[in-house]
This record gives sequence, C-alpha cells and structure tokens, in this order.
Amino acid sequence: MKYPDGQEVRMGDRVGLGEDREGIVVCSIDTDEYSDAHPREQWAYLKTGAVIEFPSFGLIHYETAEDDLQLIRRA
Repeated sequence: MKYPDGQEVRMGDRVGLGEDREGIVVCSIDTDEYSDAHPREQWAYLKTGAVIEFPSFGLIHYETAEDDLQLIRRA
C-alpha cells in the first residue's frame, strides 16, 4: 500500500488521518512486516494493505490509503 504521495507504507510509521495525528502502522501486509502485538498469523489472511492503530479509531485495515492519510515520520 502507498500513501497518497506515492511513498510505501511501512510497519512502525507514524501517520495522521484527519484530526488524529497519533496513528501507527502495526502491520504492512504488502511488505510482510508485522509488530509483535499484531503477528502475521493474525492479519496475513487479509492478503493486502496495512493495519493502522489510532487512539481515537482503534485498529483499521486499509487496502488502499484514504486521501487524507499522511506519513508523519518513519519508525
């Protein structure tokens, strides 16, 4: 999965979505990267995309990035 600006989404990235600037990519299925808290066995069945954890939204799986999803900083 890529951000709207074309950069690859990577596990551990800090991201912003709308007003929430505290999201973290907990797994990138496309790059086969998974955090210890969210292992491959739990998420690989989704086949594509990334899972991002937001304090205000919880866990969200994306197959493609929303237009306002932005990379704040790399892990």
